Amino acid sequence: MSTGPARGRAFADARSLAPVVREVFGGGRRIVGVERLRGGSKKGVYRVGLADGASAVVYLWSAEEDYWSGLLPEGHDDPADPFSHASGLDLLEGATRRLAAVGVRVPRLLFTDRGRGLYPADVAVAEDVRGGTLQEQLAADPAAGRRTLGRLAGALRLMHAHRAPAFGRVAWLDGGGAPSGVSCERGYLERALVNLSTAVAHDPRAAAAESELAGKLHALHAGVEPRDGLGVVHGELGPEHVLLGPDGEPVLIDVEGLLYADPEVEHCWLRMRFDSRYEALRDPGLDPRRLAFYRYAMHLDLVGGPLRIAAGDFPDRRWMLETADHHLRQALAYRA
Repeated sequence: MSTGPARGRAFADARSLAPVVREVFGGGRRIVGVERLRGGSKKGVYRVGLADGASAVVYLWSAEEDYWSGLLPEGHDDPADPFSHASGLDLLEGATRRLAAVGVRVPRLLFTDRGRGLYPADVAVAEDVRGGTLQEQLAADPAAGRRTLGRLAGALRLMHAHRAPAFGRVAWLDGGGAPSGVSCERGYLERALVNLSTAVAHDPRAAAAESELAGKLHALHAGVEPRDGLGVVHGELGPEHVLLGPDGEPVLIDVEGLLYADPEVEHCWLRMRFDSRYEALRDPGLDPRRLAFYRYAMHLDLVGGPLRIAAGDFPDRRWMLETADHHLRQALAYRA
């Protein structure tokens, strides 16, 4: 499905993407359709159809495509910060390399360009994986979906078993960047406090309960004991972020935010997004105290983040506000 243009934003079309297509596929491949795929808030994602029936996916990183522009807290552009803005060609390339190295399928990158001569933004052209999403498969064919969940569980085991050098963005650390020096649990504590401040500034319920919410967060963090053993974590993996490859294999997308982090971070998100189907992905070896802390921190993150982007011109502002409302109620009622 595609989204319509937001107020005042100029999106790509067949004419503006023609130079990119010529560079990648040659001058004889004519564009017959361009569809801007929905769901993204940080980059433009376009399916480009060609006259011979082939297709590709084009990623574009520009201010026109980034609904978070101007809405992010201080330090969002520091690549050493594990929670810096998870958008950019460097992040995509680094995450793609790491996932391929651990044996996890992602769309193949066919072309990248930072020169701005073909299009006035950084560009990547990727394989178009046309098997649909795991979300669609689970709704249409639950038996096939269960098989895919089993394969996805295997991919997650490969990711989480990889021994990471430190907590931080995969692309940054793999590229030789210095780690931030904070532990994974400390990083999530600090981010949750930032998002709690955003919630307090925008919602009177959060303002009234600020000390209670902060106290609960600190108490849960205090129960987490230090340990070694970070893995590769997608961080926001839901069934809509898993495409089906030609052989039915799970193919992960939206990977720019790939982190070296506690596997418990991944499983908190998986439990929330897969709901009753999470059992197929469960890892019995996880630390229950870390799970309790990260679940609560995630609720606060999903109040502050949506409230922040809802202050701009994101097309589905109502959905963001509903998300923030739901997670604030979860945080207020949270019992570990």
